Amino acid sequence: MPQRTLLFVLFDGVQSLDVTGPLEVFNGAETHTPGTYRIRTASLDGGPVRTSSGLTLVPDEALKEVPDPHTLLVPGGQGTRGSDPLLTEWLRTHGPRARRLVSVCTGAILLAEAGLLDGRRVTTHWAYCEKLARDHPAVEVDPDPIYVRDGHVSTSAGVTSGIDLALALVEDDLGRQAALAIARHLVVFLRRPGNQAQFSAQLAAQTAQRDPLREVQQWITEYPAGDLTVEALAARASLSPRHFARAFQAETGMTPGRFVDRVRLEHARRLLEDTGDGIEEISRASGYGTPEAMRRAFVRALGTAPAEYRRRFRPASAH
Repeated sequence: MPQRTLLFVLFDGVQSLDVTGPLEVFNGAETHTPGTYRIRTASLDGGPVRTSSGLTLVPDEALKEVPDPHTLLVPGGQGTRGSDPLLTEWLRTHGPRARRLVSVCTGAILLAEAGLLDGRRVTTHWAYCEKLARDHPAVEVDPDPIYVRDGHVSTSAGVTSGIDLALALVEDDLGRQAALAIARHLVVFLRRPGNQAQFSAQLAAQTAQRDPLREVQQWITEYPAGDLTVEALAARASLSPRHFARAFQAETGMTPGRFVDRVRLEHARRLLEDTGDGIEEISRASGYGTPEAMRRAFVRALGTAPAEYRRRFRPASAH
């Protein structure tokens, strides 16, 4: 296999973990299989950069001195807001020449400003998805997954999701066993699929302001197998179904049905990962009723059936 050059773009205000997380993954892969990667870091002028946390990083060279890499990785951080026009221009010129284009967190903003994400499905840190979509209408922004891969362009959500994406890329290059070995060395689980939600159902929804609605949210998370129809939930909140549905969406940012779907999916995922319960038992406990209903929900949301999800993402120690 030919050696792949990986270039990490550095700039003032970069998030240090966006750089060091994926870098450690690829360096681990190079240690595992020598000759796989040549890792380089570069800033515009080759000078040191100060990260958002105050850490100073010293790059290998200046961007103008770097040959076009196989994989170009653009991290995020505070420095992506009000970015340097010279960096944007460099990305616009050199980005299309990379065989693989990768961003971590708000690094997607830099790629979008350079016109490299037009027509692509992408993601970024959940707090900046709305801004990315608003500022770049030609980009299809998906706020849910921890990473998205669209052709040769891969984008990831906040901070640690860059590690998940880097492990997925290493799995492409070297196979699953190599990626597992690196994950074990870094003491992380190779178990998060790219289309896993960026955060839990409870965090995805805002907390309702009114006590009755907050209590309904809590009830849903504690009893996913219960009667969670709008009518039943409205009765618990002592509201009419129409008033309840309107108030719930206004205060949480999603419909009751959407919240229930997320809670049930999250509950089922957790049981598949952490228990030895059968698929039929888990489907009932999670409120799906039947294995087929749960299978349809998993395929729709995660792109995989429950049994395959368990096979891929349940820790080996749980078997």
